[in-house]
Amino acid sequence: VQLQACGGGLVQAGASLELSCVLSERIFSSWVMGWFRQAPGKDREFVACIRRSSASTHYADSVKGRFTISKDNGKNTLSLQMNILKPEDTAVYYCAAGPAFSAIASTYRYWGQGTLVTVSS
Repeated sequence: VQLQACGGGLVQAGASLELSCVLSERIFSSWVMGWFRQAPGKDREFVACIRRSSASTHYADSVKGRFTISKDNGKNTLSLQMNILKPEDTAVYYCAAGPAFSAIASTYRYWGQGTLVTVSS
């Protein structure tokens, strides 16, 4: 099982950044997918998730209206478009796949290696 996340970097507050996660076709077509993040010294927290069919999405209150999760079926790619970034968005971002449409990290079975997003003030 392979999840490869990329797209992180250093940006200024107010900027935009898009993260991508390439998944194996088997995982992409069968599982709920989500994004989580972990800031230094903090627990991993939920960011967003999307159903297998893309019919429903769910966001953490802290990113609602600024971040958009989406899937590209042709490329087996999960994306997270992040706009109006804030210093508090600084974290390592992880893509994940699991059987449940959930904001709980333990329900996700497969995890990418993480990509660092740093937002300067």
